[in-house]
Amino acid sequence: MSLDIVIATGPLLGEWREIHNAIIPTAPLSADEVADRSGRHRLTLGYVSGQVVGNATVRPPAGDEAVATVIVRIVPEHRRHGFGTEYLAAELAQARALGALRIETVVLASNTDGLAFAAASGFVEHDRYVLDGQETPFVDLHLP
Repeated sequence: MSLDIVIATGPLLGEWREIHNAIIPTAPLSADEVADRSGRHRLTLGYVSGQVVGNATVRPPAGDEAVATVIVRIVPEHRRHGFGTEYLAAELAQARALGALRIETVVLASNTDGLAFAAASGFVEHDRYVLDGQETPFVDLHLP
């Protein structure tokens, strides 16, 4: 089965938000926050046979080092079927096409599947931080 990637706009932003908030419950986003992000970042949804399997964010390259952030989230029931690998490859290509020289990602520390996937995909941890009022750290990783 092939993954279809669709830019999240209009009503699809609600679907993107549902996935984000389910996978990152410690930092839920409002509809307004998602709409704002959609103007600055590439937000997409991944579908297989018409069923959503995940979402992704590509933050365009910034700074002198042209650092882009690529985050792929696969809903738990669709993990370990190769969708994350296919989705990540496509979004990495998007980041590189935008001129990224360094690619980073971020994973909630409690998402052990996400951390294992990032490590298996070649990402290396370089920082951990906790948002104000939270207890669970986020883990910043990069491709060497």
